[in-house]
Amino acid sequence: MAGSLGLLLLAAFPLMGSPGPATLSLAAIGAAFGVSAGTRYLLGIIAGTFGVLLVVATGVTGIVLAVPGLGLAIAVVAGLYILFLAYKIATAPVLKQSESSETRPSAASGFLLAIANPKAFAAIGAVYSSHKVAEANIVLDAALKCAALLAVIIIVNASWLLFGSAFSRVLHDPRAARVANNTFAILLVLSVVLALMSV
Repeated sequence: MAGSLGLLLLAAFPLMGSPGPATLSLAAIGAAFGVSAGTRYLLGIIAGTFGVLLVVATGVTGIVLAVPGLGLAIAVVAGLYILFLAYKIATAPVLKQSESSETRPSAASGFLLAIANPKAFAAIGAVYSSHKVAEANIVLDAALKCAALLAVIIIVNASWLLFGSAFSRVLHDPRAARVANNTFAILLVLSVVLALMSV
């Protein structure tokens, strides 16, 4: 069982931790607003991604995707929301000016992005469905996989927020900070394009 769990984790970290809408948005939020202001957004991303994990684990994904056109409609709405978030990141004030609580990203916006993130469904679905941890007990298998993948969700997403924040500390020049915000926003838009192409 421990070996199977180890293989699950080895597959999960690169798949779930690779750049995508949620991870890149966390890095951008870290760079634009810092860790403290980005923590609520991080908690929303974690909750939303865990929601995706539960949807995958319970098989609800298959039911939703069986409705013709619904998967594409969800992906388009998610893509539009992520584009809006990219705009907010690109136009965010540089870090020293980002003290206003009204400009800080909310937990709700992180949750919405995560729950509608096509990459999350693909990565979690691939890892969850391709590994068995407790072959003889389906409930124990699901519980162990969910616990392990929740740990991956927390570690991966917190790391991306910290990465963005660490990157921002080097950007004391407001012009350089603006370039960084715009770069993260462009990468976020590209991640949406790639995610929608895979739908």
